[in-house]
Amino acid sequence: MSVLTPDTIRTATETLSDLTDYLRENPDPVEALALAEPLLDEYTGVPVQLADALRALARAVQDHSDTPRTAQVDLLISELRTAAWEQTDQYTLHYVLDDLRDLYAKTPSPTLGGGRCR
Repeated sequence: MSVLTPDTIRTATETLSDLTDYLRENPDPVEALALAEPLLDEYTGVPVQLADALRALARAVQDHSDTPRTAQVDLLISELRTAAWEQTDQYTLHYVLDDLRDLYAKTPSPTLGGGRCR
């Protein structure tokens, strides 16, 4: 595994921010869907990965020997786990992508036989 640093994670979030900016420029929907697809993959997409990371963070904090054993820490760990479940619930967004892909597959292209005669 490569070495992770806060900077490598920032680079990932900056890439996501770049994607958001690009999508705001109204690109072709088929291209936009292709760019968003890896984000919403039901197994490896952002909701699932973020949920897994939150659970792992909760476990790391809970299991560390320097973590105080207090009700406040228990609450914080519980909040991380709750957030993880909420993220996991978003995995179904990949179905939205499937439906959008189907929509554009059924829409006739104005340049490929679906346009007016000239």
